[in-house]
Amino acid sequence: MTAITKKTETSIPSITTPQPRHGLSTQAVHAGERRPLPHHSLTLPIIQSSTYTFKDTADLRAFMEARLWGVKDGRIEYGRYGNPTVAAVEEKIAALDGGEDALLFASGMAAITTTLLSILRAGQHLIITDDTYRRTRQFCLTFLERLGIGCTVVPAGDLEALEAAILPGTRLIVSESPTNPYLRVIDLNCLVAIARRHGVKTLIDSTFVTPINQRPLEFGVDLVLHSATKYLGGHNDLLAGVVVGSQALISLIRDNLGVLGAVSDPQSAYLLQRGLKTLALRVQRQNATAQVVAEFLEGHPAIRRVWYPGLASHPDHEVARQQMQQFGGVVSFEIEGDLETTSRFIDAVTIPIIAPSLGGVESLIEQPALMSYYDHSSEEREAVGIQDNLVRFSIGVEDAEDIIADLTQALSGL
Repeated sequence: MTAITKKTETSIPSITTPQPRHGLSTQAVHAGERRPLPHHSLTLPIIQSSTYTFKDTADLRAFMEARLWGVKDGRIEYGRYGNPTVAAVEEKIAALDGGEDALLFASGMAAITTTLLSILRAGQHLIITDDTYRRTRQFCLTFLERLGIGCTVVPAGDLEALEAAILPGTRLIVSESPTNPYLRVIDLNCLVAIARRHGVKTLIDSTFVTPINQRPLEFGVDLVLHSATKYLGGHNDLLAGVVVGSQALISLIRDNLGVLGAVSDPQSAYLLQRGLKTLALRVQRQNATAQVVAEFLEGHPAIRRVWYPGLASHPDHEVARQQMQQFGGVVSFEIEGDLETTSRFIDAVTIPIIAPSLGGVESLIEQPALMSYYDHSSEEREAVGIQDNLVRFSIGVEDAEDIIADLTQALSGL
């Protein structure tokens, strides 16, 4: 076998992409698309291939040699290790979040589970907040604990409890911000200060606000996660997840993705990049409508309480003002009444559709007690903070006046 010798950096150049100082909407349209695109296409081509070819053995050897020495030239040999359409979307999202690299997955859950399995090992420990997505908590408290990885759940926003929960083996702090469904906002500056004091990494799920409203990496957070199924895709027609961070951390997770196999397919990646092009427009519209809706609901006698960071009544309003551009398109609120009263209200609205998701162009509404916790008793739901009269309203891009009129008629019948 012929010996492999290390080539100089100039013999196999790596591709580097400058980060232009453009606005987020401009980057959402253009980042990651290196022109001219193949065949001079205006839109990003879908490279529908499971494997990639080599001209001859010398071409193969050059590829393998480059990979041995860590020189990246953009080439791929097999679909589980990458795809040009997927790579372009990863570059676009990395630019939007201000990260060095991003990694796309088949779903948001694939993103969080692969990331946790990549960072943690037996004997170590992580901390999550109690308002984190219930499936994430379930994975941490059951699957990870079977692997010998400890997990402590602390109240969202209670940074003193969070710091007290740090153990010698703690390696990671995981939280959403804003959280689901009460939209609690974590003070990222304080969180990062605590984590760095103890040598702990941080991961923030920023699904609810997107890079348009909040960029946690700018506060020193190590990893940002999105369920790209939601706002990034924006049209309720794909499943995807993404993690953004430093090249070193993303490279570690990428190696494990190649083994675990929860890769994004090029069709979904194409739909995602198409949705990303209008991300800023959609989110700005949803921000504005959500603020109006939250203010309307807070003043209505049939509403007990509204949870929205854009309201002064929200417990984290001041923190949200300091670290977010706007406050997102989800409004949670409590009806004056019980489980059945709340169900009657949801059945009475005509614009929002009952469905378990958020972030798309269509307004969606749900009663978490039934949608996510149907198999729990009322007492069990209350113990985990889910009230029977709670409503989560994901606002789409419909006219704000129409949404207000619809809510008015639905509430008048209670």
